[in-house]
Order: sequence, then structure tokens, then C-alpha cells
Amino acid sequence: MAAKTVSIMVRQGSGFRTEAEAGKHRVIIDQPTAAGGTDGGPTPLDYQLIALGGCIAAVGRIIAMQRRLSLRGIEIEVQGTINTDGVLGKPSTDPVGFSSIRASVKFDCDLSREEQAKLLEEIEARCPISDNLARATSVTITLRG
Repeated sequence: MAAKTVSIMVRQGSGFRTEAEAGKHRVIIDQPTAAGGTDGGPTPLDYQLIALGGCIAAVGRIIAMQRRLSLRGIEIEVQGTINTDGVLGKPSTDPVGFSSIRASVKFDCDLSREEQAKLLEEIEARCPISDNLARATSVTITLRG
């Protein structure tokens, strides 16, 4: 198995506004003003859905390039249902994370509906974000010195 470690750094000051560094890229993570943030960027939940949509698009493009398919574009709508009580620390027997995530994909291409369905199956099989969301991935959170 070929392995690669992906690493980011996240820093937060006194409010909800958080800056994440991924290589030379910086993104802002925040909460809506109604939740005490400054609405300076998407929430962590938004970024998880963004990651899935972005991964579907990237893997779709990789496959199109590998197969020399004329793929003019991909549009992905991603929605997730979350247990807000759990996030806020209120009593709940439901898991804290998304209880369901749904992605719908629209291809701008000349493939038949059947060919598009097969392409989507392959995208899902090769998308690491979809894979991480669909199965239990080991997560370890430790205290840094």
C-alpha cells in the first residue's frame, strides 16, 4: 500500500474565528453570528460537507482524465442532518455527528445515463472522503505538550 500523511494546523484565538493552514493555503472557520461567531467563514460541519463535494469532483476529474472522457463539469449538492442537541451538550441518546449525509451529482458530459451511473459508482469507490465517512476510521485526539 502506498501511504501519504496529510497534515494541517488549526489555530483559534479568543472567539470562534479559527484559521487553518493546509500547505500554503489558509482558510477561515467560524460560527454564524447567531451562535456567537463573526460569520467569517464556513463552520466545521460545512467544511466536512465541502470536503465530500470537493473529493467527488476531484476524483471525477481524475477518472475523466484517465479515460479521456469529455467531462465539461460536475455539480454536487451535499446535505447533512446533524444532532444539534449533542453538539450543544444537551441530553441526547443520538450520536453527535451527522446522522445522514446525502450528495447528488450532476455531470455536464455526453455520457448516457447508464454510463454516468457507472462513473458515479467508480467515483464513490475511489473517493477517500466518502470512504472515511462510510466506515469507522480510527481517530486519536491527544493532548500536545
